[in-house]
Amino acid sequence: MTSAQTMLASVLLAALLVIVPITMGGCAMSQDRDEMFPPGVIVSPYDTSGGNVLWAVIPPINESGTSLADVLVIGDAIVAAAQGIRGVRCLPINRSLEAMRSLGLENGIQSSADAHEIAEYLGADAVLAGSITAYDPYNPPMLGLALALYARPGTMANASQTRLDPRALTMSFTDFGTFDGLSFAGKPVSVVSEHLDARDHGVLMAVKGYADGRSDRKSALAWRVYTASMELYTQFAAHHTVGRLIDEEWLRLSRQARQPRRSNP
Repeated sequence: MTSAQTMLASVLLAALLVIVPITMGGCAMSQDRDEMFPPGVIVSPYDTSGGNVLWAVIPPINESGTSLADVLVIGDAIVAAAQGIRGVRCLPINRSLEAMRSLGLENGIQSSADAHEIAEYLGADAVLAGSITAYDPYNPPMLGLALALYARPGTMANASQTRLDPRALTMSFTDFGTFDGLSFAGKPVSVVSEHLDARDHGVLMAVKGYADGRSDRKSALAWRVYTASMELYTQFAAHHTVGRLIDEEWLRLSRQARQPRRSNP
């Protein structure tokens, strides 16, 4: 082999050594870009052997002190969060508004009987009522939500699974605080209140967990896109608060399942 041939072979080998890592790196980057993760799912404690439990959501009451909060937008976010619960179906909020108008309850429910009447009218197992306790759309955003679940007698009160899965009880969310003025009409079966301030690092960790599987990790904002938009932050807040309500339902039905059954005389 001449010296010219040797030099040409060396140049070709060097070029090959440069091209191969670049190509492999490009493939790896492409795989990373396409990598997907499933988002977290809320699992209900209800017996769904006869079908999913049906909820109706009424528009939340604005107690935030600001007119910026849109009760219908936030109500729709609560509906979407409830619809995402495994084992629960949820009616559109327009159906609840129609029922409230037909029953003369445009100003909201004043007692458990009112909630039960709405549930009966819609054929729902429960009514989910809410209150907006804090609202600030500016960076960093803040949203406070309180939710109360009214179960129609004879439905969800006995809807616990025969055997509760203790592993599901570990799927609880962190409680970031309660609203001292929380109060709902009548006696709901479960109540929860969350004050979600994006300045709180615990809240930001929950946002990050919610964003996994719902946002593009390679984008400029990544998971922080949910704090950059009040619409997206509302989706997170609704999901988080509904998740906390389901935690309460797991505990309620777990306690109910441990109670000794009364024998008929």
